[in-house]
This record gives sequence, C-alpha cells and structure tokens, in this order.
Amino acid sequence: MEGSGGDHFILVHGLGHGAWCWYKLVPMLRAAGHRVTALDMAASGVHPARMDEVPSFEDYSRPLLDAVAAAPAGERLVLVGHSLGGLNIALAMERLPRKVAAAVFLDACMPCVGRHMGVTMEEFSRRTTPDFFMDSERMVLETSEGPRAALVFGPKLLAAKLYGRSPVEDLTLATMLVRPGRQFGDDAMVKDETLLTDANYGSVKKVYVVAMEDVAFSEDMQRWMVDLSPGTEAVEIAGADHMAMFSKPRELCDVLLGIASKHD
Repeated sequence: MEGSGGDHFILVHGLGHGAWCWYKLVPMLRAAGHRVTALDMAASGVHPARMDEVPSFEDYSRPLLDAVAAAPAGERLVLVGHSLGGLNIALAMERLPRKVAAAVFLDACMPCVGRHMGVTMEEFSRRTTPDFFMDSERMVLETSEGPRAALVFGPKLLAAKLYGRSPVEDLTLATMLVRPGRQFGDDAMVKDETLLTDANYGSVKKVYVVAMEDVAFSEDMQRWMVDLSPGTEAVEIAGADHMAMFSKPRELCDVLLGIASKHD
C-alpha cells in the first residue's frame, strides 16, 4: 500500500492488527502530497506467515527493516508506530538511524536508551489488572524457539478498551480482521538492555502523540514513557481513544503533517 511524493511516511500497526488499520489516514497523507507505505508485520494483516512461524522479534519486524533499508538515499522517512509498533520502529531507528528523519510514537510503546525494550510492556502489566484482556483468547504457539504465549483480542475487549470512541464500523472491521499476536516479552532482543544506543536510536528525532481518552494506555502511562527519553516532543490529540487513526483521523493527519513540515 504505497503512494509517491513529498516525505515518505511508513506506518506500523500494533498487536494483532495490520496495514488495514491505516485505511483512513493513508489517502489523507497522500492528498497532502506525501508518499505512504502501510506495512504488515510478519504474520499480521495479509502477511502469509502464521505467528507460530515467526520465532523472533527481529523476524516479526523484518518487513519494516527491509522497507527502511530499501529506501533510496536522501529519501526523508517518517516512521509512525502505533501501540506495540513503537518497538518495531525503535529497532529500525537503532539499525538505520541515518535513514530516519523523524519517528512518531502514536500512543505507543516507546523504549529508552539504557533499558530493555520490554520495560514498556512490564510497566503496562504493572498498571493493569489480570482481567484487562476480558474475552481475549490466550494460546500457546509451538515455535522453532519452543512454546510461546500469544493472544487474539476479543470483541468485548476491542469495544471497551481500544475502540471506545471509534465508529462502530471500524470496530466491526477489527473484529473481522484481528489475528493472533505476540508481545515478544521473552525475546532475547527485547530483553537486551544494551540494544538501544545514544549514537543510533537516541540520535533520531522522536515525537510522542498522546491519545487523551485512551483507556488502555492511560495518559499517565504515555507521559511516563515520554519522560524516559528527555528531548522527546509530546503532542496531544483530544478525544482520541487507543485507535486514534479511527477515532480522530483528521486530527492525527494534521499532527503528522505538522511533524513532517517541522523536520524538513
């Protein structure tokens, strides 16, 4: 799913979702003259693999790493990661920092230099109760690295915690399209405290977009992540639930266009 011209926005979905969740935002950014690529991570969206065939976080992130590596020299990339997708773009920033003009963490897991990436998920777990996932289905996948935990978001969870302010049509779409997802909290890369460096990840301009009405990642949780990385710019979207690309697509588009113009 691509377009041409202007800056190149690369959009990365969150847990269990896919490129489909950007369907409102993509034409808005293209209409403003920018190139847009909405990616499926491995075993997500219409990607052909199954999650049990994706043994590592690096394998899961491979579509993004390949897309960033393939970008022509001099092309201005703006990476946008939503929710768990923040960890995918963090890895791309560490690997290929000079390819990335700016990184946008949309209500996302935003790790910091000096701590392992999984600290964001650990903090989320600390702030939530065991029944948070409601009717989501938990499962164990047999992978080449051994048994690994996964889950599929349930319709009640989607409605109550993620899509509470989004149109019912988008909630319905999600109930039809979500796939099993993994948080990769047990992955060696996600647990590596030396992975993210000041020279690479820390050198890329970071903007955190705070979804003010999210009941999954509270405002306090989002600002906690911003505080972990001094120098990160924070921008608010009033009235946005966890799925800001559905609940406030025009406002999100305006924020992204502002970020791109600021970093020209």
